[in-house]
Amino acid sequence: MSGGLMALLDDVAAIARVTAASVDDIGAAAGRASMKAAGVVVDDTAVTPQYVQDVSPARELPIIWRITKGSLRNKLVFILPVILLLSQFAPWLLTPILMLGGSYLCFEGAEKIWSKVSGHGAKAKTPVVEKGKSAEDTMVGGAVRTDLILSAEIMVISLNEVAGEPLLSRAAILVVVAIGITVLVYGVVALIIRMDDFGLHLAARSSPTTQKIGHGLVKGMPGLLTVISVVGTAAMIWVGGHIILVGLDDLGWHAPYGAVHHVEVLVHDAVPGGLGAALAWLTNTFFSAVAGLLWGAVLVLVWELLPFGKGEHEAEHAAHGAHEAQGEQHGKHSTAASSSATSSGEDGSGPSDPAPPADGGSTAAR
Repeated sequence: MSGGLMALLDDVAAIARVTAASVDDIGAAAGRASMKAAGVVVDDTAVTPQYVQDVSPARELPIIWRITKGSLRNKLVFILPVILLLSQFAPWLLTPILMLGGSYLCFEGAEKIWSKVSGHGAKAKTPVVEKGKSAEDTMVGGAVRTDLILSAEIMVISLNEVAGEPLLSRAAILVVVAIGITVLVYGVVALIIRMDDFGLHLAARSSPTTQKIGHGLVKGMPGLLTVISVVGTAAMIWVGGHIILVGLDDLGWHAPYGAVHHVEVLVHDAVPGGLGAALAWLTNTFFSAVAGLLWGAVLVLVWELLPFGKGEHEAEHAAHGAHEAQGEQHGKHSTAASSSATSSGEDGSGPSDPAPPADGGSTAAR
């Protein structure tokens, strides 16, 4: 009996060791897959904060939580089963799908640059807090739809890195990637959007050093968002261009990626040690970004020539013009009211003291 019990315990221990090794393998594979999707992750992190601009501070974290749940649903319920089935029964479709996603990244990156240069991106928005719950629901729905595209790209890139694993291992790895990346992205976003509130809290402390740190956090918030946006755009173009080059190579057109790889090898061999490897990686990244920008520019040009693409920008300009007209009219009323207040002040009544903001200045700082 004792011998049977010991044999059973040995079997359990062996199973536990195999399971632990499998978990380690899954974790390592998930880490490698996540690194390959890093460019899209950076862009996802850069895109999300825009959805809580002009939102009441009390609604920022609830909105991010709603988008987080939508992102997890996108990855685990919609995207994961589809790409697992494709990888099992039609793996040849993964490269074209990956290239479509890469083209989308190139288009988005180039379109952001074009919007900045042409002024198409300078459209005014009515704060969501002024529109009510239905507007918040619409905004969250739009954020989740945008996340669906970025999440699909993250999951397909990750799957491409573990395509040789068995089906169950692939599924486990992608579940880990989906949960890990979602928590990382929206956790960082939550920290970013609350950074100014934390800064205001520190600025209200009695210590001069703490106050300086608080004021620095508040002042640094716009710059941080700008840096994240620029890095996100660059990452989209680089990752998208690399996907296109590798996809063309996989489909049989070897010349573009072959040329980039040849220059990369030359740089690597010309500089010894780790510096050569770093410069080789930068070389590949540079040419991938150039390819992504050129392909994205072609897609943006095609989009601009299409009737619906042109109409969208015309609608943006019309909305922006209407907003400017309202601003001018508001400015006239404000000037008249100011003149009236000045006149009453000269008569001796004097202007009344302005009431402090209800949220202690947080909204104004925003």
